[in-house]
Amino acid sequence: MAFRVLIIGGTGQVGAAVVRALTAEPTCTEVVMVIRKAIAADTDARVRQVILDTAAAQFPAEVTALGQRILAHGAPVYGACCVGVGTGSRQWSDEELKALEIGVVGDFARGCRAAGIARFALLSAAGSNTNSRIRYARVMGLKEETVRKAGFKRLAIFRPGIIAGNAHTPSYAASLGRLLPGPFGTIDQDEIARAFVAEFISDSASADGVVYLDNGAMRQRSRALT
Repeated sequence: MAFRVLIIGGTGQVGAAVVRALTAEPTCTEVVMVIRKAIAADTDARVRQVILDTAAAQFPAEVTALGQRILAHGAPVYGACCVGVGTGSRQWSDEELKALEIGVVGDFARGCRAAGIARFALLSAAGSNTNSRIRYARVMGLKEETVRKAGFKRLAIFRPGIIAGNAHTPSYAASLGRLLPGPFGTIDQDEIARAFVAEFISDSASADGVVYLDNGAMRQRSRALT
């Protein structure tokens, strides 16, 4: 079935990989990227940029209006968020990190839900927990909680470990991470991207509720897509 995707964070490392994976899927008829400033146009005509001020008070309402316009085309519309700063968060204050990961992401999710978008995919991280002593893991947990409260019919939360193929991940860390089994080990960026696409097109992913996908689950989804 044909579908469209409204995505934020599509210019980042994982987000760009998700956009590429979506344009490789024939049933994806449009990818609408919410961005803060224009970037070089994608060579695929199905990718469209919409510039919005994510810090503005009207941002959630603008996302809602955008989502409603996309839904008016008739095909299902899914929301996706790949916002994240990863290791760069070490130089951010608590306020800066929360403003992005909870404030902007929360506003986007609520705007999507208010538009009538029922399915949403969220990039988080392994170890996310609101009670964690590790700041990044704690903020990721708060981000997940914020998006859950938006009330999507179906919410898929992706929790990768060390991301290989990412400019922010040192090659030695990705190599060492491959020796670690389980959710904190290494997963390739393109596997995460294909798992996002699989979430939108797989019949087995159509059940309502919240689902958490670790490295193993993402690899399984990725392999099923290829």
